[in-house]
Amino acid sequence: MATITSSITPELIDQAMDYVQYRELIDTLLKENKTTGNNHSEIMLDYARINVQRMKRWDKTSTVSEEAVELVRKISRSQIWLILTEGWCGDAAQNIPYIEKLAAFNDKIDVKYILRDENLDVMDDFLTNGGRSIPKLIALDEETWELDFTWGPRPQELQEMMLGYKQDPKGVSSEEFKKNLHLWYARDKNQTLESEFKQLLTQ
Repeated sequence: MATITSSITPELIDQAMDYVQYRELIDTLLKENKTTGNNHSEIMLDYARINVQRMKRWDKTSTVSEEAVELVRKISRSQIWLILTEGWCGDAAQNIPYIEKLAAFNDKIDVKYILRDENLDVMDDFLTNGGRSIPKLIALDEETWELDFTWGPRPQELQEMMLGYKQDPKGVSSEEFKKNLHLWYARDKNQTLESEFKQLLTQ
């Protein structure tokens, strides 16, 4: 375990949202033609609307295997799973519902949500290859405030696809790449995500 950074405080955790509050925030903002963050352009609103549908779908259809349930139930010390996210983030919408379902099998896990752009000091302590990529899950021991593990912003296979695309798009447009990325999620049905969490939970 590593000692957690000073950017995460008990006050921050107390003010963080649970999943229901996070979803309600996105819905409320969309009624005002806004999304989380400062960019309320039509394209960002479209992303947020699509993400609401994605989360609703995964809330209904994502499943947790018996093996993963057994592993998560072995956690004997209270943990906080702090997730940095934004309503317009497609990767967040694809992954968070499964994480929420997994954590629900152990009442010692308290999942909390904070917005990246309002908490850049936290985000900058947990960069991915130097970037502020989300979602980012930070698992903490609730008593010692030590870091148990981190995950994010997306399954490793997709992360490698993303890095490869950034290095050489090979003529593929950004929108086409995003479409392929979300097709991958639809076909994978959280199987890769679950596999990665099983590894994290057995460390």
